[in-house]
Amino acid sequence: MRVVDLIDKKKHGEQHTQEEIKFLISSLMDGTAPDYQIAAWLMAVYFKGMTEEETAWLTEEMIHSGEVIDFGVLTDSIVDKHSTGGVGDKVTITLIPLLAAAGVPIAKLSGKGLGHTGGTIDKLESIPGFNTNLSIPELIKQVNQINVAIASQTQNLTPADGKLYALRDVTATVDSMPLIASSVVSKKIASGAKNIILDVKYGSGAFMKTPEDAVELSRLMVNIGKFLNHSITAVITSMEEPLGRAVGNALEIIESIEFLKGNIKAGDIADLTYSFAAIALIQVGMYETEEEAKDYLKELVASGKALEKFKELIMAQGGDAEVIENYDKFELPTYKVKYESKKNGYVQNIDAYKIAYACKLLGAGRDRKTDPIDYSVGIYLNKKSGESVNKGDILYTIYSNDTEKTKIAQKYCDEAFSINENKPSHNNMIYKVIRAEED
Repeated sequence: MRVVDLIDKKKHGEQHTQEEIKFLISSLMDGTAPDYQIAAWLMAVYFKGMTEEETAWLTEEMIHSGEVIDFGVLTDSIVDKHSTGGVGDKVTITLIPLLAAAGVPIAKLSGKGLGHTGGTIDKLESIPGFNTNLSIPELIKQVNQINVAIASQTQNLTPADGKLYALRDVTATVDSMPLIASSVVSKKIASGAKNIILDVKYGSGAFMKTPEDAVELSRLMVNIGKFLNHSITAVITSMEEPLGRAVGNALEIIESIEFLKGNIKAGDIADLTYSFAAIALIQVGMYETEEEAKDYLKELVASGKALEKFKELIMAQGGDAEVIENYDKFELPTYKVKYESKKNGYVQNIDAYKIAYACKLLGAGRDRKTDPIDYSVGIYLNKKSGESVNKGDILYTIYSNDTEKTKIAQKYCDEAFSINENKPSHNNMIYKVIRAEED
């Protein structure tokens, strides 16, 4: 068997066998296949695609290219949630302590943010002392002790995915459905969870621009999960505008704490957090209906149990839990500048990409994984879509450490807000939920 023959086969749109996929990944890992051959194969896949069966085989080989986390007796009940990336997306941070407080064991491996989307790890590292660099044994031990752990992705998991992604990134083959699906699902399964919830976003602030593309990707990932005997539910959600009001790192942690304190009872963050949590409780068999599950979850927030679990998580990973009561414990920016509306009306839309780009210019994001970021900067949306606004009302607030960057960020924020006299119709955040079809 030769890699060049597999390139030629895929170039003509033919289907690989399981043995061929295995040989290809093996050749990638042991270095017998040079980068230019793997790159050529990726481009052939980009244009000719892969069947669901091929994609599942590729996913399986990527999983077994490195270590697979084993939680022992907890394995069948472990839940993991993954988002395809968005702006102001702090739902992982609100959701995980809530589910852990409900008795669901959560093991979450996350990444740092790249480009305009924020990373869960960056947000958590804005908490003084919070350690995300847990070893796999430390991760397993902590989940067994307090039901929850959040850590940085380790190179020991799915190293084949890391090698493939590095080549995809420089060969314009990132946006291939089978390659995206195999990358996401392999990492989640290797992380040890049997029950996986995927938040697949579409819109201006997301990788997938249309709901139709998000549905196609979701169906593929759900079916791969079924093929590999894992329960995957995909929830397709809108990312036309930022989630919540805070975009940044420390700012998003503060907004998450406010939710867990019970101070944010309505709006997109509350809706998505309770919906995802209810789906998880149904998936693990704790409840039969979303209504019953949501009632229970809201009580966990109202009673303070969800907040207490977040405090427990912070302390377990070396963070300063005093941030929960004293936000001055966070790194603070030099400038806090409020910007007023220049007209009356209703906020029609807030362009997620432009807000994210402004936030990145302030220093909250990075282009390369090694770039430093500023945890203190960000943008707070004082007004959201559907809300009325009068001339002179505060539209948004910029938190910054640089006056010139503030001026440039203001330009993008002003462009992001669309205001006119008609109140917009309400759009549901959740477009569709896709579960594996029963046999």
